[in-house]
Amino acid sequence: MVRRTKEEAQETRNRILDAAERVFYEKGVSRTSLVDIAQAAGVTRGAIYWHFANKGDLFNAMFDRSLLPLDELVEATLDGKEPDPLAHIREIFVWCMRNITADEQRRRVFDILFLKCEFVEEMGPVRERHQNNMRDGRERIERALRNAIEKHQLPAALDTRRATTLLHALFTGILHDSLMLPDSVDPAHDSEALIDACFDALRTSPALLTTAG
Repeated sequence: MVRRTKEEAQETRNRILDAAERVFYEKGVSRTSLVDIAQAAGVTRGAIYWHFANKGDLFNAMFDRSLLPLDELVEATLDGKEPDPLAHIREIFVWCMRNITADEQRRRVFDILFLKCEFVEEMGPVRERHQNNMRDGRERIERALRNAIEKHQLPAALDTRRATTLLHALFTGILHDSLMLPDSVDPAHDSEALIDACFDALRTSPALLTTAG
């Protein structure tokens, strides 16, 4: 009985998250109320408050569940015993470019984040959370690059801060363009070549070395 109750609660939570994705996508975040989400999910507003503190908390949960498959790949890039961290970094970026644009649910979530979310008033905590996620993501990229340097996969003099900025800007720029101008970007076909071109720059560009002026 307890197990069934937990399963039902999880089912309700997922139904709320699914509804939030649909309504945020259709109306935009600022124009969506919890009543709208409750109606779309077929639950009461009280049921939403049982699972989520507010709209910002609901938004964060919606975003977080779309990135869960990355955890294992990310940890491999940071493992000091991993012999090929650069290959895992590449795998992460290729996976992101392909899956976020090809998977309907992930594409919808990132469309909401990039194009349909105003970080004002009640969404202030979401903005702060997103900023923290970006800082954490950049920190992990830089740690992974240092790991690759230690394995002699990248130049010892690589400026990891600049390299991280380049990789992060490449990914977010391609993702944004794929959402705004889908006909101009083909991540399924070009993602590997784009990442490899960036990695070639990390290996060979004098401008990315700490000795560069």
